[in-house]
Amino acid sequence: MPPKFIFFGTPQFAVHVLEALKAADLLPAAIVTAPDKPRGRGLEVTPPEVKVWGEEHAIDVLQPEKLKDEVFLGELRNTDWDFFVVAAYGKLLPKELLDIPHKGTLNVHPSLLPRFRGASPIQSQILADERKTGVTIMLIDEEMDHGPIVAQASIEPDPWPLSYLMLEELLATEGGRLLAEVIPEWQKGMLTPEPQRHEDATYTKKITKEDGRIDPIGDAYTNYLKFCAYNPWPGVFFFDGDTRVKITDAQFEDNTFKILKVTPEGKREMLYTDYLRQHTS
Repeated sequence: MPPKFIFFGTPQFAVHVLEALKAADLLPAAIVTAPDKPRGRGLEVTPPEVKVWGEEHAIDVLQPEKLKDEVFLGELRNTDWDFFVVAAYGKLLPKELLDIPHKGTLNVHPSLLPRFRGASPIQSQILADERKTGVTIMLIDEEMDHGPIVAQASIEPDPWPLSYLMLEELLATEGGRLLAEVIPEWQKGMLTPEPQRHEDATYTKKITKEDGRIDPIGDAYTNYLKFCAYNPWPGVFFFDGDTRVKITDAQFEDNTFKILKVTPEGKREMLYTDYLRQHTS
């Protein structure tokens, strides 16, 4: 009998995981995601990527403002759930939620835990030049990325470094495949989670817009790692006088950080050579 589970997720990372589950014929019975919110310059109210995916696949989508809301919790308690799955949902699940499914809540985390816990594991692995990366399926407890490990898979991308979007898709897809392998055995009670080595844990921080600022003549490889990690958000930029200049295309070549295209504040994207020509003329 196929498992009955709810999927908690919000951004594109979670969509990649869902696609991998779909390929294994393991669709959730319902999806929980964040509320719609204003995005872009026009601040148009936009649904999360996971909501769009869920509606396209005729899956019920719930968007609670608060996870401790009694009406929301009551809806979930009305059904016998085998387990829950979390992939980049964006909030810690409270005990009231974790207590609902019979077999706990599994999380897809894009690093080899206990390394790179926290808010920005993918970006932080790129910034750290962590060539050996991977994914972890863990059993969630009430602390962030703290629960015991159910399964792991290592990946060493070649070439390296990858851009954030490429590494996100790679890790999310691999995480979804690993989860699809784990689910049948987990449902049958055949897997025993192993506690993490908490003494080896490392932590990542929430990224801010200011993190994308670089010195164009600073260390070339560090600048390139930042360019890979921080695109598309917050983007990498520098100041030319009072002008904020966003770098939209760049390469690492012959130990040099080669800027190819930029978008000066208030202007259109242009070749960096054209920008320099205008700037020095």
